[in-house]
Amino acid sequence: MSICNYERHSGANDRITWERIETAPFDRDLEIAVIEGSTIHRLVFPCRRIIGGWIGAKTGERVTVRPTHWRTWPR
Repeated sequence: MSICNYERHSGANDRITWERIETAPFDRDLEIAVIEGSTIHRLVFPCRRIIGGWIGAKTGERVTVRPTHWRTWPR
């Protein structure tokens, strides 16, 4: 089963800076998103970067979106 739930947000009110996906660390819970213009489509669950892609941090299921940005998962 693949995971692809996301939430749509306007980038105008986001106070935490998003980083480019190429700089995402491994072995950390991250918030990932696809950002198109000023619209943020962020996943609503923590993810982890693995070699070859992304997984849900709690389930271990592969994430099927191709994120463009990341930031630390809020605690």
